[in-house]
Amino acid sequence: MFKLRKPGIVLSVALLLLHGAAVAQDAASDQADVWAMIEEQWNADEEGNEDWAAEMLADNFSGWAKNAPAPRSKASTTMWDRFAAELGTTVAHELYPLAIIVNGDVAIAHYLSTNAVRDKDGDVEIANGRYTDVLVRTGDGWKFIAWHGGDDD
Repeated sequence: MFKLRKPGIVLSVALLLLHGAAVAQDAASDQADVWAMIEEQWNADEEGNEDWAAEMLADNFSGWAKNAPAPRSKASTTMWDRFAAELGTTVAHELYPLAIIVNGDVAIAHYLSTNAVRDKDGDVEIANGRYTDVLVRTGDGWKFIAWHGGDDD
């Protein structure tokens, strides 16, 4: 018959397994929260919420859209978003997550998109794009600190 001589080892292994499961659960929860923030940003833009940048971008944000000549700050992103809203409105979008990596308080998300925009003349243009977003965990939840991407040409 097997006799357990070191019950402390069994307890240690059991605690490690439980900790590993908790860490995996936290990682999945973090990934879900990051994806929810990305969807919230796209929804806010589609709904015409002009305050989304103030609420969702970190103060030291720097994002580089494919159609921009250089990275844009939070203030610049806010200004260009308001200008774009005068030219047309997003009427539909769909996002396709590819990968979300969370490392501590930083997350990187890669995804594809389809986006439909109605211009001032009523014409709708549909475009596909690819994005990489970088988010940081703050006291107010996840916020964007950087991104890169845009419509495919």
